[in-house]
Amino acid sequence: MAKDIFHDNAREALQKDGWNISKDPLRIYISDVDYMEIDLAAEGVFTAEKGEVKIAVEVKSFIRKSFISAFHEAIGQYLDYQSALSDTEPDRTVYLAIPEDAFSTELFQGRFIQKRLVEENINLIVFDVSKNIITEWINY
Repeated sequence: MAKDIFHDNAREALQKDGWNISKDPLRIYISDVDYMEIDLAAEGVFTAEKGEVKIAVEVKSFIRKSFISAFHEAIGQYLDYQSALSDTEPDRTVYLAIPEDAFSTELFQGRFIQKRLVEENINLIVFDVSKNIITEWINY
C-alpha cells in the first residue's frame, strides 16, 4: 500500500505550525512480544511533539468512491490507535488529519457524521492542501 496522497502535506502543515515530527513510522507495542506496526508510508500516521504536548496523526484524504467506507476505515483505525496508545503512550493524543476540501463537504458536515465524531470524541486537524497549513484544530 502507498501512503495517503496528502501525508506529506499534513506533515509539512504540522511543521509550519511549529511541531517537531518525532517518529515516522510509529510502532506501537501491544504486549512484551507483539506490536502493531503502523506503516506510516501506508497509513499516513506519524507523531509530532510541541513542547510537552504529544500527538499521533492519522492522515486520510477521503477521495475514495464511497465516502462512508472511507469514514468507517478512518474511524476504525483512529479508535484502534487510541486504544493501543492508551497502554503504551497515554500522554499522546490521537488526531485524524483531513483536507479542508473533505471537511467542508455536505457529507462530512452532515448530521450522522458529526454525531459519530462527537460520540467517539474524535480529534481533527483540518489542513489546506494547496498551502500546507493547518486551518482548524477540532476536539469533539
